[in-house]
Amino acid sequence: MAVLVVADHDNTHLRDNTNKTITAAQRLSPEVDVLVLGSGCRAAAEEAASVQGVRRALLADREDLDKVIAETVADLILSLMDGYDAVLAPASSAGKNFAPRVAAKLDVAPLSDVIEIVDADTFVRPIYAGNALQTVQSSDPKKVITVRPTAFKAAPIGGGSGVVEEVQPTPPAARTRFEREEIVKTERPELGAAKIVVSGGRALGSSEEFERVIVPLADLLGAAVGASRAAVDAGYAPNDYQVGQTGKVVAPDLYIAVGISGAIQHLAGMKDSKVIVAINKDGDAPIFSVADYGVVGDYRTVVPQIMDELKQVGR
Repeated sequence: MAVLVVADHDNTHLRDNTNKTITAAQRLSPEVDVLVLGSGCRAAAEEAASVQGVRRALLADREDLDKVIAETVADLILSLMDGYDAVLAPASSAGKNFAPRVAAKLDVAPLSDVIEIVDADTFVRPIYAGNALQTVQSSDPKKVITVRPTAFKAAPIGGGSGVVEEVQPTPPAARTRFEREEIVKTERPELGAAKIVVSGGRALGSSEEFERVIVPLADLLGAAVGASRAAVDAGYAPNDYQVGQTGKVVAPDLYIAVGISGAIQHLAGMKDSKVIVAINKDGDAPIFSVADYGVVGDYRTVVPQIMDELKQVGR
């Protein structure tokens, strides 16, 4: 059984969610190849080949692959599937975009958000916003799987003996082309890969208050900034800050929730964090059910106290 992993990368390095997806793939088969597609991405392919347990890094380097367009990526994957029994991708926005198309073209049922691989045909995935786990058994001849990266450890880079092989991409899809994108540039860590995340909720009351309270604490800790869906919907924070079932799923070493009540939708996106600190004036807020440390109090008082303590210990 051979497995293909579709890499998420920045053209130079693999993103952490790719290494975690490789770990998941290795539980299906020892024969794991990584598809690195993009423009000017040879360095990422060479890094993929160095990951322990990777047999080959397949390099598809072409200008029109610089942006992940579902139709183009799906056509490339489909052209390679004769040699693979399964294709895995991180459950990122890109993976969730092209994986269903690949599955439809193969006439199989996609397996989404997998958190455990029991055997070659049996998988575990969360349902009902993570409140229940579903064990799925698939008899499809080929598997199309998106992996929740927070459920797996990253496969180590270095020590691998894989080789880089170039593949010729199929012509681009005629009906779809990339027009433009708007990127929010920040010096903070990427939310999905950050070791520390500071998130704010609707209790902050305004975008100005969000900036005044959450951003300085995140900067002091070298953390990424997150937000609950309620805060995003209210316009306090941009969409790319959203943590939760319909946002980003994170599992940092430290997650600080400020003014977040802990709706099911939000808990599904952060409850796997190693240490959770909750600050909320409502002692009955659901966030305290998953918190390792909870402070019942007004964030206006608590957050400045935390910042003062951090400054004193030299953070």
